[in-house]
Amino acid sequence: MRVQSLTLAAAGAALLAPTTLPAAPVAYVRPQAGPSAVREGDVRAADLLAKVRDCVPVSRGRYRSDDGERATIPVCGTKEAVYWKADLDIDCDGQAGAHCNARTDPLFSSMTAFQQSDGRYLSAERLPYIVVPAASDLWNHRDHGIGGGSVAAVVYRDRVQYAVVGDVGPRDIIGEASYATAKGLGIRTDPRGGRTAGGVTYIVFKDSRVKPIEDHAAAVETGQRLARLFVDAD
Repeated sequence: MRVQSLTLAAAGAALLAPTTLPAAPVAYVRPQAGPSAVREGDVRAADLLAKVRDCVPVSRGRYRSDDGERATIPVCGTKEAVYWKADLDIDCDGQAGAHCNARTDPLFSSMTAFQQSDGRYLSAERLPYIVVPAASDLWNHRDHGIGGGSVAAVVYRDRVQYAVVGDVGPRDIIGEASYATAKGLGIRTDPRGGRTAGGVTYIVFKDSRVKPIEDHAAAVETGQRLARLFVDAD
């Protein structure tokens, strides 16, 4: 069950301010036509999953996957990344389009926590991004060098989708990503009922950042490099 995003004005501007992070080296490549449908690089899903088989919790407690569910999901960490295993609910917020708008999504918000280089909010339809929980006593993503534009590898079955951190959600719920992320992973994208109940792994690389945030080609290039270093690390 999706709950209304904290990117609404009532949530307060403090939660929406982008975090300034050390910029990781980014190799810019020619923009792609859209997110890859299956695999965006030579790092296999199985190799990434093998690196996150065990969990050293970095959160002070556990998150719920949906409103009303038990809190069972910790945020785990290594020196290079943080990660969690959850469901994937569809975030359709930001720029309205043919698939993401107030008609197709009853919880639609025209805002996202972070903005493009031209000042407009992100497009959930076009940009693969993930949602992180709002900073709280439970866990503060900023303490791990994570904010708007941080690079993530999202793994579902044998598919890897590289994405950026693009929105902020409730303090106690985890497991949400954009329409484009779900599409790249082969997950049903209808914001009213499109989701997967589990089996999705989110790996966010510390102190990484793509700028401009909407450059998906740069996210893929950076994600491939960081994923390879992550898999090869002792």
